Amino acid sequence: MAGWQQLFWGDKCVSQINANANSETFSHQFSLQREGSEQRELQVELKGSLQWQPFDLQFQLLVNEELLHENTLNEKDIEQRQVTQGEKQPIKFSFVGMAGLGLKLLKSAKVIKVLFAAGSLAAYSWLFSIEFAIALILCLVFHEYGHIKAMKYFGLKTKGIYLIPFVGGLALSDDKINTRWQDIVISIMGPFFGLILSIACLVGYWLTDIEILAGLAVFNALLNLFNMLPVLPLDGGHVLKSIAFSINSKVGLVACVLGAALGVYISYHFGLALLGFLLAIGSIEIFFEYKRRHLSDLLPLNRYAQIVSALWYVITVGGLSAIIWFVGQTANDALSLPLKILGS
Repeated sequence: MAGWQQLFWGDKCVSQINANANSETFSHQFSLQREGSEQRELQVELKGSLQWQPFDLQFQLLVNEELLHENTLNEKDIEQRQVTQGEKQPIKFSFVGMAGLGLKLLKSAKVIKVLFAAGSLAAYSWLFSIEFAIALILCLVFHEYGHIKAMKYFGLKTKGIYLIPFVGGLALSDDKINTRWQDIVISIMGPFFGLILSIACLVGYWLTDIEILAGLAVFNALLNLFNMLPVLPLDGGHVLKSIAFSINSKVGLVACVLGAALGVYISYHFGLALLGFLLAIGSIEIFFEYKRRHLSDLLPLNRYAQIVSALWYVITVGGLSAIIWFVGQTANDALSLPLKILGS
């Protein structure tokens, strides 16, 4: 960390000190006027140590050299804190805003879930078949349940799953996240659950030779693989953005760029041209947003979490790609269609 630290008492900045990446300790000293029958000045000092990765804050509050309060905060404490809402801005009319308001009103009615699900079933049945539509909706629900499971793990209140015709699904929560790790886990659990479902279907196909299970495995893998592309607002975009925005060192940034380049190379090497192209475009988009990382209020990932997140992403993308490539080697044109799409 470099630059400065500012300490606010209410809306007023009462102390500012220089911050240095080589020093973890800090000491803010300021004075306050105590109101009452006898007005007198209080000498206040807030001192302690702050470590960003892993996050650890220890502080003491002294008033007139007398210890008044002390505490310790770590990443778990930050995750459990409720996000305070900022000052509301004046409402300006816009079609996008009205659409968002309409969506909020719709989300409040449970019957809308049923209507959206019925609409999705009708839409996919019209495009494909009733059997494929049911299978696709089951895949979407299983994917979104992964997000819901992660939200509940962090204690966030969930509003359930909404199936949007021709769009996919949404797992919604009223609560806000506090850390990049929460963003990583919630985002990646959907595609990771999708990977588990595809593996289960593939095992079922090997055991029973029922071809619809192979089709379910490969098309579900394709659906979740596109969701892992590093393009916002897709799940993969959230994952790689959180990793990139948590990296401060030049070595880490270079490793991130080389990793993205390696992913593009492997995609083209196995004939997945479309996947390689989309990976490249998405990585460039996140790279250009890298300078804006300090504007976020989310607690960044520590070194360990960065490595775990990157490996989790690679394993999920690699597993989904492997299923598509393996099933695509069969002589069945329908089963090889996802591989042909990625190779286009």
